[in-house]
Amino acid sequence: MFKHTAIGIDLGTANILVYSKQKGIVFNEPSVVAVDTQTNDIIAIGHDAKDMIGKTPKNIASIRPLREGVIADYDIVAQMLKAILKKASRKIGRTLKKPVVIVCSPSGSTAVEKRAIENAVKSFGVKEVHLIDEPIAAAIGAGLPISEPISSVIVDIGGGTSEVAIISYGGIVTSRSIRVAGDKMDEEIVHYVRQKNNVLIGYQTAERIKKEIGYALIDHEPISIQVSGRDLVTGLPKEITVTSTEVQNAIRESLENIASTIHETLENSPPELSGDIVEYGITLAGGGALLRGMEEWLKGELSVPVRVAEDPLNAIAIGTAESIKQLSKFKKLN
Repeated sequence: MFKHTAIGIDLGTANILVYSKQKGIVFNEPSVVAVDTQTNDIIAIGHDAKDMIGKTPKNIASIRPLREGVIADYDIVAQMLKAILKKASRKIGRTLKKPVVIVCSPSGSTAVEKRAIENAVKSFGVKEVHLIDEPIAAAIGAGLPISEPISSVIVDIGGGTSEVAIISYGGIVTSRSIRVAGDKMDEEIVHYVRQKNNVLIGYQTAERIKKEIGYALIDHEPISIQVSGRDLVTGLPKEITVTSTEVQNAIRESLENIASTIHETLENSPPELSGDIVEYGITLAGGGALLRGMEEWLKGELSVPVRVAEDPLNAIAIGTAESIKQLSKFKKLN
């Protein structure tokens, strides 16, 4: 079917993944680039760029050109995609000549934002670009029977956005997308630590705190972690202890916003699908699904079954790869 190389791109706020029909995942690195501010040239991408955050001279800035699920800096993203696809082509084992590309985009993206994504990908010289809504890709990757006449509810909690969608007969019946997700939780942890301890920590430290001791449940056995930051009074480095209870307090507003969005989506579900939701429940995907106690907490908040996808971090990747294998079916979804 494919005369050209077929690849899928999960253009995530936190991580970018590239998938080849033949090789599977060929690139999975943070959505970070290091840029020379004097020439606007990219110095490093992915892990290399993330390691440079907060450690570079003034003329080099480590930035995330994708914010809240959309392109914040088109020129940088276009350059980054060229560098990523060049890197991916080496793993595929051949030069990518006019590939067919499927890109995931947030379901709440505007026409202008989707066009920016298409143009950025086309700047690499691809043959065709197809966009697939992230909830559809996540649902496929989670193994939900989206083409059947039953309700499949997917909640994808990523870096920049949280997407909630009810899918039936291969299409989205109703959906919500909010720009509250992992990045917002990191910001709240930074703010909380600053207010409580008068210490400034970096976003990478906040992300580590969230991953290691973050909890969605209020009732849990507290655990703690030692982290370092800058004392805002003395200006000197200072080590502090952060507890899981403090983290839960810091991210509570974001969690409540996500739960409220799921609730609103379920309220807008057609009555005919309500029975399916009660029976089959909700499937969680994305990095936010891995937050301790998230599954149990949402069960209590929503009073419906909740489960985590088998591979929540790569659910969109798997779904995109499956879309590549069945491109003709995928086109019908759009």
